Amino acid sequence: MSFNLKVLQVIPKLGYGGAETGCYDIAHYLPENNCKSFIVTSGGELTKFIDKKKVKLIRLPVHSKNPFLILLNSIILVFIILFYNISIVHARSRAPAWSCLIATKLTRRKFVTTFHGTYNFNGKIKKFYNSVMVRSDLVIAGSNFIFSHIKEKYSNLIDVKKKLLVIFRGVNVDYFDSSTLLEKDEKKLLNEWGILENKKIILLPGRLTSWKGQELFIEAINLVNIELGYEAFYAVVLGNDQGRDAYKKKLHHLCEQFKISNQIKFIDKCKNMALAYKVSDIIVSASIEPEAFGRVAVEAQSMEKPIIASNIGGSNETVINEKTGLLFESGDPKSLSKKIIQALTMDESLLKTMGIEGRKNIVKKFNVEKMCFSTYSEYKKLVN
Repeated sequence: MSFNLKVLQVIPKLGYGGAETGCYDIAHYLPENNCKSFIVTSGGELTKFIDKKKVKLIRLPVHSKNPFLILLNSIILVFIILFYNISIVHARSRAPAWSCLIATKLTRRKFVTTFHGTYNFNGKIKKFYNSVMVRSDLVIAGSNFIFSHIKEKYSNLIDVKKKLLVIFRGVNVDYFDSSTLLEKDEKKLLNEWGILENKKIILLPGRLTSWKGQELFIEAINLVNIELGYEAFYAVVLGNDQGRDAYKKKLHHLCEQFKISNQIKFIDKCKNMALAYKVSDIIVSASIEPEAFGRVAVEAQSMEKPIIASNIGGSNETVINEKTGLLFESGDPKSLSKKIIQALTMDESLLKTMGIEGRKNIVKKFNVEKMCFSTYSEYKKLVN
């Protein structure tokens, strides 16, 4: 059956997020196993890296939540499914999932969804909109946290005959490998960041949005300075504001208020995230809302870097507290500051051991090959 297996993944945009990279990885894994691979998306930076010889890329406005466009997309998807004789349609977001649901019902093809987030709701309309993600033949949760969330919030909508399972998201451990990076590239990046002094670097990656915890991080850095009595390190906030100008100004104002503007560097973007982790000494994931998976914590461990993460969501599953990283009380800047001080003052040999254990943890449980193989195996079970 694998020789005839044709999988169409549908995702709003192919950027550099966890859902997008997962889609990209599986799309290129399938041809290596004699399967045909297709992606429908509206665009995105990652599209330029798709191997067109292996993956058929089709552009549609599947990012839109406009009901008329959702219906139009479903009609076009019907033709795509029939023309290419698609076996499985895999949706990775709610708006395109509605189009996929309609198209697979009309064509009687298998429908798969991946729950990439909690998709919070306050009313019945939003819950109904979210519910499309559990109306498939196979529902994949990216973590045990998301699995529990689905069971709790959508139990009345999950068909017991359908399958709900956990397939942990994975990272490319060959890309996130500290041994493959060159020292000259590290120096170049530090120069671009304006860091010339030989001080430790604490890195907070993630787009600039309030729930990612940048304010909490800045407050914690101020508390660390008060405790240590001197600026013993640089702090780097790495992420794009995505048009949230007011929030970025608020963060800068907070730095001015604490008189730490010279100590905290705001970096808009970095093309080589592995290099960003490599030049840093401590990585922080300060999210004040649960991460569905927590890619930063996994990437940092893969790079053998100590991770300090909030003790909610996926981080509880990917970080082994006091062994591969440190967990702090979510939303508590004082708790975060204590963990930062612990890491800054920890013996270098202990930090190195933590990094080595982190790498082992990711290679064993959260590598991209394991994720792709597990997904591919479920595809085969579904069509058989």
